[in-house]
Amino acid sequence: MKTRIVLAAITTLALAGALAACSVGGDGGASTGGGNADANCSNTIKKKDAPIVTLWAWYPNSEAVVDNFNEAHDDVQVCWTNAGAGGAEYDKFQTAVSAGSGAPDVVMVEADRIAPFQVQDALVDLKDLGYQDVKDNFSDGAWKDVSVGDGVYGAPIDGGPMGMIYRKDVFDKYGVTPPTTWQEFETTAQKVKDAGGPVFASFAANQPAEVTALMYQNGAQPFTYDPSDKGEIGIKLNSAEVKEVLDYWAGLVQKGLVGTEDQFTPEYISAVIAGDYATYLSAAWAPGYLQGAGVGEGADAGVWATAPMPQWDTANPVAINWGGSAFSVTKQAKDPELAAKVAFGVYADKKSLDEGWQNQIIFPLNQDVLKSDEFQNYEVPFFGGQQANKEVYVPAANAYKGMTYTPIGQYYYSALTKQIAAINEGKATGSEAADALQKDVVAYAKEQGFTVKE
Repeated sequence: MKTRIVLAAITTLALAGALAACSVGGDGGASTGGGNADANCSNTIKKKDAPIVTLWAWYPNSEAVVDNFNEAHDDVQVCWTNAGAGGAEYDKFQTAVSAGSGAPDVVMVEADRIAPFQVQDALVDLKDLGYQDVKDNFSDGAWKDVSVGDGVYGAPIDGGPMGMIYRKDVFDKYGVTPPTTWQEFETTAQKVKDAGGPVFASFAANQPAEVTALMYQNGAQPFTYDPSDKGEIGIKLNSAEVKEVLDYWAGLVQKGLVGTEDQFTPEYISAVIAGDYATYLSAAWAPGYLQGAGVGEGADAGVWATAPMPQWDTANPVAINWGGSAFSVTKQAKDPELAAKVAFGVYADKKSLDEGWQNQIIFPLNQDVLKSDEFQNYEVPFFGGQQANKEVYVPAANAYKGMTYTPIGQYYYSALTKQIAAINEGKATGSEAADALQKDVVAYAKEQGFTVKE
């Protein structure tokens, strides 16, 4: 059974998942785990007598972060390689996992990729390798996202607490205020449309991770998974909570209140800049992404603001998250304890964290940052000086309870993408899409040797 599960994970890792952070250049070659730095290091090792830990990471400021760590440590040095962003790196890491060699000591992974690698016995449990020393630095939700069962398989770095980014000029023109509930969201969208205004958002088929977060907000628990349960996965993709969310968005699509364009395409960005969308339901990393794509310049400069996500029940608000990364220690690490020190220590010093959030590269999850006056009171330029961290993103990050990811998560994303497309094309209601999704994913899980609990 385990062999079939491993093969399933291998074949699904290349499928689309959450948006990866921006990439910088690098040769992408594999560094030799442990030992001396080799030609594949993208940084310069200054303390050449210290043991080396190899690291793959794609953040734009990875070299500066590694240099900060190396400068502060005499007992270990990091040899950093950019093996590509997101899927490009995962493909190379998967090749190394399958071959049993060629992996780095520490690898950067998004939270939803941890379980598919963990089921292949590719990652080290960090529970006894420094986790207790840094446990209080992060929220319970941050730790849950990097855990599989009782094991901790990643050191949290950044996250994507969600909010509703909106155009102040559109809201002012049509005399509306940020909706606090999903019912208000629909009512407000209808009012703007009736007055000749733009659609309110995009229900994008290519963003299944975002839609999954919306399911969690309504109390859905799409998956349960614990390695100790001997290959059992709980799958509830057609629960009443999931159907309510998909039916709600299907209704918005049918009424023409939201668009159906894929996000992160040039056409989508052009539409955002042109004011074709009144809101962008997204995460705390969005301002950096949008600015990098040219949003917020020229005619649409100074028009953006952010507000908390609309809720199903304002008396019981639920914070949700889209995206986020961690550093995981691989099973090919020559010295797991030393590698764990790097995983927990890289991007953990004040200089690196400050540089990361001030340049909108990451939204840090470290509590030292989230609680700091500088971070909370920061007047975000993209939002016209709004203290967005204090008002929206820090409360969301601290209230977030985490998600349960599974080894078949990438197949699930692919299957959900197909069902969202069916909704958008008018071929299925939300409830029908949920039933089809459940049938598809359950069948796949059983084919891979899992026992499914529905």
